[in-house]
Amino acid sequence: MKPAPFAYHDPRTVDEALSLLQRYGDEAKVLAGGQSLMPVLNFRLSVPSVLIDINRVSELAYIRHQPGQLHIGALTRQRQIEFSELVSLHVPLLHRATQLIGHLPIRTQGTIGGSMVHADPAAEYPTVTVALGAEFVVRGPRGSRVVAAEDFFVDYLTTVLMPDELLLEVRFPTVYSSYGQAFVEFARRHGDFALVGIAALLEMQDNQYRSARLATAGLGPQPVRLREVEQMLIQDGLSEVSRRAAAARAAELVEPDSDLHASAEFRRHLTRVLSHRAIQQAAARPEEIAL
Repeated sequence: MKPAPFAYHDPRTVDEALSLLQRYGDEAKVLAGGQSLMPVLNFRLSVPSVLIDINRVSELAYIRHQPGQLHIGALTRQRQIEFSELVSLHVPLLHRATQLIGHLPIRTQGTIGGSMVHADPAAEYPTVTVALGAEFVVRGPRGSRVVAAEDFFVDYLTTVLMPDELLLEVRFPTVYSSYGQAFVEFARRHGDFALVGIAALLEMQDNQYRSARLATAGLGPQPVRLREVEQMLIQDGLSEVSRRAAAARAAELVEPDSDLHASAEFRRHLTRVLSHRAIQQAAARPEEIAL
């Protein structure tokens, strides 16, 4: 199928893009990589009257290291993130998750901002931002605001972004780069969206977990931190028994849906298996990287 007719604009600056968003609001869609948006338009699941193509807004494509944070512009391609030394050094969980995204053409054209705004709960990037406690920089006619990742994702394919606002940047904390990290997922075919994914970060000291962070993908309308599981790991120690107990509790805590791809019961089973696997991998591969 082909998309319904629309007016096309290709601004060169953030200010031009914001001006267009303010003018058209709900009537407009923003095009970045188009890897999620174009199928939606082609199937006419969305029929905007205006398309604002921000691919010429070069000021939104960058990766910059700041003290304690890595700033990534919304238009930065996933392929650039995959091969960025700054990302692999300072945010290895993001580097690992990028390697799992779709296929080469998708990563070549897809952008970090597009993935975040599309807000598919099965996608890797939203889960990474929740696991790491990343922040989103958003600008609109009322000025700029910074939104925590756990507040950014509201529901399936829905964020707190207003129709006249533009996502400018994602800020990742680099304080976790010395943690053991893992991102594991299960998909029926290579390149498909995962049925379930688990991100894990573990800090170990004196033969125990000093801190832990786990987040989910594909288990409800948005990524979720498994805080009770994190506390279990910290309290119960490094043993295999504690890992299996934490993984079992993770499966009890999630509230997956059933759909054409998998039942809720199968997703709970995957949650237990993948949580255990993520904890094992994160505990086995602490990345001793200097900040």
